[in-house]
Amino acid sequence: MTTAERPVPAGRRKLAWQRRRESAARFWKRYRTHRAGLVGLTALALVVLAALTAPLTVGSDVASVTDAPGSPMESPSAEFPLGTDRFGRDLLGLLIWGSRVSLLVGLLAAVLSVVIGALVGITAGHFRGGYATVLMRITDWFLVMPTLVLAIALATVLSRSLGTVVLAIGVTTWPTTARLVRAQTLAVEARPYIERAKALGGGHWHVMSRHVLPNVMPLVLAQTTLMISSSILAEATLAFLGLGDPTVVSWGGMLQEAREAGAVSSGDWWYLVPPGIAIAVIALAFTLCGRAVESVLNPRLGVAR
Repeated sequence: MTTAERPVPAGRRKLAWQRRRESAARFWKRYRTHRAGLVGLTALALVVLAALTAPLTVGSDVASVTDAPGSPMESPSAEFPLGTDRFGRDLLGLLIWGSRVSLLVGLLAAVLSVVIGALVGITAGHFRGGYATVLMRITDWFLVMPTLVLAIALATVLSRSLGTVVLAIGVTTWPTTARLVRAQTLAVEARPYIERAKALGGGHWHVMSRHVLPNVMPLVLAQTTLMISSSILAEATLAFLGLGDPTVVSWGGMLQEAREAGAVSSGDWWYLVPPGIAIAVIALAFTLCGRAVESVLNPRLGVAR
């Protein structure tokens, strides 16, 4: 049995978990010094809370067309603070319910994008040679191609569903992450302890999982946070273009319905403004959180607080 394959004693595992808890405490202590990051985190927490409690606060029947409580296109009132849509549904309830889909699609698409990018970046930085050359040329091709055009093409060819939207966004937005992770992997593998690990019998999987991955995880975490905002905007764009899932309520879908109902020409601002503001707020919140995380994990970036 090689050194890399020996089981880790329980005492070392306990020490490792203790160090992780201390690291998390240091991270939160530094994060709290970033006012913009705290503002973004507060806004994000409120939106997530509203999304999680939506079944209790607005109910799953809020999207029902047959049981709409109001008249079509009512302006804001005490009964309907944001007015009603063309079917007479409460727009405030739809806005809260739509946050569930927008957040879910944004999170899943960002995770898919970062996982693909991290996998490509780590393997290309570790193996190098012809394998890395082929991967990087594919990455360059995706970089020069318009992301939105590729996503629209995929969403058009495949069936209209949330899975299609997640797939379309995830497989077209990974190249930036791949480039960043590859550069970090090359820097990590140039350190002396990597040579020592290989000399002691550590294989490719051991080096990548035990040494490279922990060192690139801060970059992956920051990139994931930043990618969520881009994914939410991409989902809203696809839904606005009519390529989203028509059976669910999302903020982009609300904008698309407002356009179809002629809200722009008729001046029904309450149909357009709330979902647009919601998309802008959640995208800004994730961006602020991502910049704060980036600054905490890499103080040399000098991100403004």
